[in-house]
Amino acid sequence: MKHITIKDIANYLSISVSTVSRALIDDKNIRRETKEKVLEAATLLGYRPNPVAANLKYGRTNTIGVIIPEGITPFALQIISGIQSVLYPKGIKVIIAESSEDAGKELENLRMMERFMVDGILINLCSYKANKEEYLRLRKAEMPMVFYDRIPHGLDVSQVIVDDYKKTFFLIERLIRSGRRQIAHIQGPDDIYNSVERFRGYKDALAKFNLPFREELVVQTGMTFNDGVRAADLLLSRQVEFDTIFAFTDVLAIGAMNRLRELGKKIPEEVGIASFSGTELSTIVYPQLTTVEQPLFEMGRTAALLILERINDFTSPCRSVVLDAAIKMRASTDSKEC
Repeated sequence: MKHITIKDIANYLSISVSTVSRALIDDKNIRRETKEKVLEAATLLGYRPNPVAANLKYGRTNTIGVIIPEGITPFALQIISGIQSVLYPKGIKVIIAESSEDAGKELENLRMMERFMVDGILINLCSYKANKEEYLRLRKAEMPMVFYDRIPHGLDVSQVIVDDYKKTFFLIERLIRSGRRQIAHIQGPDDIYNSVERFRGYKDALAKFNLPFREELVVQTGMTFNDGVRAADLLLSRQVEFDTIFAFTDVLAIGAMNRLRELGKKIPEEVGIASFSGTELSTIVYPQLTTVEQPLFEMGRTAALLILERINDFTSPCRSVVLDAAIKMRASTDSKEC
């Protein structure tokens, strides 16, 4: 499809491109008759103004890039809803790219956003180790960036997070106080800093109650439902006793829970299941899932507000916002929600 430009209008009317441009923006120095001819020609030829090109005159494109690690679960959708609640009323459009938990693809997405000349980038990264040099390069190029949920630990960046360590610690503590003493852990990849912090919270909660940390009760895996299934199979194959599984995410927890039920295990009577994320998935499965529920809409909204701050004043200090998260005790651990 050919896009009609102001040059096409100028050729059609045999006038200069600058005259067409000024007529289209209602320049008071252009005669009324000329403006009318230009507008008529624009309608006839099917001209549509390019808002990005127009905004570039003022140093902005009125677009924000959002990079997500996956778009399958409700997690990203709730975050994006929060982002859009702030940006859309201001006439700022969102360009979304998915990295599919691949740091190489994330790098491509970062460079694509830069080529598209977005005003800023919001990113939930794949690995806190892989693309640090690229984040530093973009910062040096004065690209406003805000990280949410998963962050490049060790870099001074604007970020929106929850306290993964504390919330995991408190969740495990409550499970132990309810009588669950043999808690297995399905751990996420160790290049996701949230996984590192949740694992630390799990270990420290065990230590508080003088419960031994047992490596055979920990399975490190990927991020999919099938990874949760395989983790459950691996735990069973080790023939170690466990009365509860705490999983890095709802997705992993549900994969493990479904597999255990397939094998005849009763949830929560024989094995309790708990997780971290708190997406809608936790309430649409049976039994409903005990989880740490993150304020995803608020996380997106806060990230959008921070990126606007960075765009308006790139020299302002980076800010870290820590949001509260709620521990939801549900039927998967034989607990009442609170």
